Amino acid sequence: MTEPREPIDTGNGPMTQDSLAPHAMDQVPAGVILVDAGNDIRTANATALRLLGRTAEEVIGASIAAFVHGEDLPAVVAFEGVEGAEEPAVVRFIGALGTHAMLVSRAALPAAPGAGATTILTMLPTDRLVSEIASLRKDETRWKYALESALEGVWDHDFETGNLFYSSTWRRLRGLADDAEVDGTLEKWIENVHPDDRAHVLACIARQDSGEAKFNTFQYRERHADGRWIWIESRGASVAYGPDGKPCRIIGTDTDITARKEAEARLAEVSRRLQLALDVSRIGVFEHNLDTGVSHWDEAMFRMYGLDPAGEAPSSAGWESFLHPEDKAVAIKRVNDAIASGTPFTNAFRIIRPDGVVRHIRSNAAFHTDLDGATRLVGANWDITDDIALQEELRRAKSFAEARNSELEAARVSIEYNALHDHLTDLPNRRYLDRILTEARVVNAILHIDLDRFKQINDTLGHQAGDAMLVHAADVLRSHAERDDFIARIGGDEFVIVCRSGRGSIHLEELAQGIIQAFRRPVPYAGQLCRLGASIGVAVNEGRLTDPRQLLMDADIALYRAKSLGRDRFEVFSDEMQNQILTAKRIGDELREALEKRQFIPYYQPQFDARSLEITGVETLVRWSHPARGVLAPMQFLKVAEDINLLAAIDRMVVEMAYADFRAWQRQGLAIPKISVNISSRRLRDPQLVSDVREMKIPRGVMSFELLESIFLDEFEDEVAETIAALNELGIDIEIDDFGTGHASIIGLLKLNPARLKIDRALVGPVTENRKQQKLVRAIIDIGHSLNIKVVAEGVETWTHAALLADLGCDVLQGYALAKPMSREDFERLARKGFDVPRSFSEARRVR
Repeated sequence: MTEPREPIDTGNGPMTQDSLAPHAMDQVPAGVILVDAGNDIRTANATALRLLGRTAEEVIGASIAAFVHGEDLPAVVAFEGVEGAEEPAVVRFIGALGTHAMLVSRAALPAAPGAGATTILTMLPTDRLVSEIASLRKDETRWKYALESALEGVWDHDFETGNLFYSSTWRRLRGLADDAEVDGTLEKWIENVHPDDRAHVLACIARQDSGEAKFNTFQYRERHADGRWIWIESRGASVAYGPDGKPCRIIGTDTDITARKEAEARLAEVSRRLQLALDVSRIGVFEHNLDTGVSHWDEAMFRMYGLDPAGEAPSSAGWESFLHPEDKAVAIKRVNDAIASGTPFTNAFRIIRPDGVVRHIRSNAAFHTDLDGATRLVGANWDITDDIALQEELRRAKSFAEARNSELEAARVSIEYNALHDHLTDLPNRRYLDRILTEARVVNAILHIDLDRFKQINDTLGHQAGDAMLVHAADVLRSHAERDDFIARIGGDEFVIVCRSGRGSIHLEELAQGIIQAFRRPVPYAGQLCRLGASIGVAVNEGRLTDPRQLLMDADIALYRAKSLGRDRFEVFSDEMQNQILTAKRIGDELREALEKRQFIPYYQPQFDARSLEITGVETLVRWSHPARGVLAPMQFLKVAEDINLLAAIDRMVVEMAYADFRAWQRQGLAIPKISVNISSRRLRDPQLVSDVREMKIPRGVMSFELLESIFLDEFEDEVAETIAALNELGIDIEIDDFGTGHASIIGLLKLNPARLKIDRALVGPVTENRKQQKLVRAIIDIGHSLNIKVVAEGVETWTHAALLADLGCDVLQGYALAKPMSREDFERLARKGFDVPRSFSEARRVR
């Protein structure tokens, strides 16, 4: 015997094999088939037979496999050891009319005594089920795309199951990936909420969690994944409640309203600015409904009309009562005409306020039809009383100004004339010249004239004499220029003639030469004859220039050339001159770079005792170690260096390097008594010179500065005299270079008190052939010795020169016969090797 079967609950009470008789199974709305342990069909209800399209005779006793598609057979065949209900599956059944898909649920029934295990299959047609599922899926898809297109992020919090759902749109709103994990706990999520919004958000959540609010909407700022803050509008609804009446499931959406918030902020800012503008401008705004006659005024309108803002705006008739009697008819007519035409209009009128004060009002208005179709007149009033008063004041001022117009015009003409003319010579000034050159279309030529020796006259005879010379110069230029030429004084002693009519080069050169000849004639002043001179630069427009200002620059270049070639002459600008200027500029640029890169190096020419021919010192000579052109002598760059004001800096560098070499020689044991360095007049006037020498801490008697005689020793400036005195106190000796060809006198020598004189090579060269020259040189030596000044002969080219100069009493010899200027390395080799006195020198001295 088998054990009693356990009943199976089908939803309609317990069910056993006995209770599944055919008449009972026919009551079930679904198809039911009972399969035994051998997978044979024991019974089937009428619905199952109808679904299969078979008779009971065809089905009962047959194997279930005969009616099921082979691939779906595992879903319906009972397996040993399987108990209880299985998951429903869609199974294809082979009926009389074809294959039909049906949803099958399978359950195992306890077998009857001696019958073995049994399986019950419940069948439902899938056509209707599939249609309903498809409909549901279509609805789900429709809502999904609707929410996504609206950028609504969906969230679903099921607190009973603990399932927290967040849609992909919800994640994308926050900059998260669609598959990013989200920690939806309140404690974690609230960390991303803006600190200023957390209290508000927590309060809203608490109201919904308590059941107080079934539907909840709030706005807050949340941190985006990229670090910025975004505004979120969250809407949530409670869809299920627990036994305690509190929500157990809440579903909602989140929307990014950042753009809307920014637009609201901008709108608020615009509104604030508009209100501020209205407040500052004191403009009153009104609106009048033409259909109802009702008006609305803002506070500014009430204040403008002297009314209480708490009251009601006046009607049309009430507004008309404020109008000044003299303006009333015109103002009302203007309003009525505008209403009739429906066009915007402007009005101006006076009002009398309740306090009796009269104010001037200006009004602008336009018509507007609102959403209800009502016609409204919208406009603004502003008080122009102060403007009217100002206009009246301006009218009075204008009348007063017109009364004085002729006087002011005369003053204007005088001021303009004075602004454009030189008060001394009555010639046009630089400002007038600039205007002429700017406005002129064609300029034939420009002469730039600079007076020579004007400074000496001005300094020696006084400024009145200088002014007289300038007036004389203006008269000379007027007498030589043609009628349409433009003459201007553009500086202290500089003049310009602009030739506007066509003249050839020969005519222009004759004009320049004539002016120079005229300036050479002495000018009497205060019982004396003043001699001026003129240097002139000429630039001719040869059809290539379009800008007259460039022509003036060319004339200036030509003037510079004329002055550099000796003054009292003229030069005509040429392409060659331009190229020379460009070359000088290129050299100047290279000199600045050379100074930065310390490309200047010292060369040394030894100086010898005239009797023993022992080295008594060295003269330091500057050389430029050019990276491309090799070692350059001073004559190739010093003039340009002086023009661009680099000579003082080069002098400073040479002094520093020479003293550094001298100290190195001392450490090497080379007996070099002293060094001398050439100092330019510009460096001598450099206020930094004394402090630079003091910082070097040069021992007394070690270094001497060579000054050119052409520095005008008789006319020392005070600052130069003070500099030389300071150098003497520091132990720096002063030497006079090129003595005998310049302007120095005995008085100048006494004033300067130099340590040595260097006789110029122009006097030394002829000394072996000319006895007069010998007497001159001996006289210079005697003068030097009488003043306790040692004498150096430079330019000693032969040993005959050396012997003769020694016999004449010269103290030191310097020249190519003894040694040429050489690099530091070559000089050090010479100093170590020593100097052999040539036999020719000794023999020449014995003969004498």
